[in-house]
Amino acid sequence: MSGAEGHYRALEALYASAPVNQLFPSRLEVLGEGRARIRFTVEEGVYHAAGAAHGTIYFKMLDDAAFYAANSMVSDRFLLTTAFNLHFTKPVRAGEVIAEGQWISGRRRVFIAEAHLTDSEGDEIGRGTGTFMRSHIPLSGLPGYRPDDRLG
Repeated sequence: MSGAEGHYRALEALYASAPVNQLFPSRLEVLGEGRARIRFTVEEGVYHAAGAAHGTIYFKMLDDAAFYAANSMVSDRFLLTTAFNLHFTKPVRAGEVIAEGQWISGRRRVFIAEAHLTDSEGDEIGRGTGTFMRSHIPLSGLPGYRPDDRLG
């Protein structure tokens, strides 16, 4: 697989290879240019003291969805998050949550993308907007980024 589809599958493999995703099991789908989706399940292991998902999980999934939406636009370099604005709109206690990311603007050095989280009932539980900058890190040099990798 080559071209854009190869890049998207390689980004999915890169996401799956990140050690942090052992702590927060989730699955990335790059849906097309400027679009990404992450699916995960909220369980007690990510609760704060009041019995709902901690803001850490909101940030991680929103940042990742927006980041991969933006990085789908760039096939040579790894992007870095330089800022992220987050809004919590509803607590979530359990079930599947989907983070949807969408590229907004930028094509050279700085990219803007947004993401929103929905719970299993389709209600929005959070949203955010991020700024991402092209780094000096080549995607091709990252061990998890391989266009021929397949996710199971």
